[in-house]
Amino acid sequence: MNKITSIIILATAALFFAPAKAQTNVNLAPEFGGRLTVGIDKKITKGLHITLDEEIRMADNFGSLDRLQTTLGVKYKVLPFLRLGLGYALINPFDADSSLFSSPRHRLMFDLTGMWRFGDWAFSLKERFQLTRRTGDFNEYQNPPNAMTLKSRLMLKYKGFPKVEPYAYFELRNFLNAPVIVANYDGTYYYTAAGSRKGEAGWFLDGFNGSYLNRYRASIGVDYNINRSNALKVYVLADFVTDKVVDANAEGTKLKSYTREKGFVGTIGAEYVYKF
Repeated sequence: MNKITSIIILATAALFFAPAKAQTNVNLAPEFGGRLTVGIDKKITKGLHITLDEEIRMADNFGSLDRLQTTLGVKYKVLPFLRLGLGYALINPFDADSSLFSSPRHRLMFDLTGMWRFGDWAFSLKERFQLTRRTGDFNEYQNPPNAMTLKSRLMLKYKGFPKVEPYAYFELRNFLNAPVIVANYDGTYYYTAAGSRKGEAGWFLDGFNGSYLNRYRASIGVDYNINRSNALKVYVLADFVTDKVVDANAEGTKLKSYTREKGFVGTIGAEYVYKF
């Protein structure tokens, strides 16, 4: 038996006999929702615009109100092929139990967009870094107070028609600071392990430096430029979402579950923008 074969056998054995992570896969039922947005776009000077949007989102197969979101943004075209963006969003999730908007979230966004034109076809690559600040009471063992994500979007748009511009894009979202859970799991129960640094269930939170792709999104839509001041957009979104969900008590002593939830979310949306 040569050295390479021995290494392969030992590595395979280590995979089989190593303690399993406390994470299981959960497949969620498909869900559908809607978005309705009204916005304004104010041109300050050539290449510089200020935007303000108000958005309503529906969830649970259009059965419940999900959130109200107000977004203020600045866009500046520094070069013919490069645009910068900066934005702030106030997110008000709807609490169905109390029928109130509670625990708003604050989101900062920074965009960098590269644009290329080939005849009637327009390509763009957009990178967006966003930081979302949670407020109110939340479990620090389940969610970071400041969630950071990086979204990468590749878009193709056709500009050969007088007023209608169909488009399609594909987007990846990378969660940059997810909770990192270290736990022992025998397939059914969590069990105490010698040397555990926190908790009576043999687990501990090892920081918020877990990075993983948690959404694949595809979209098709149409921009309809009614005139120089009015524009309408209709679109559909298809989201394939994967979330690592931690269910622990607030004291950090018990880990109830650690699951990877996978599901599909379909969305129909419409947006009206007034430009001046």
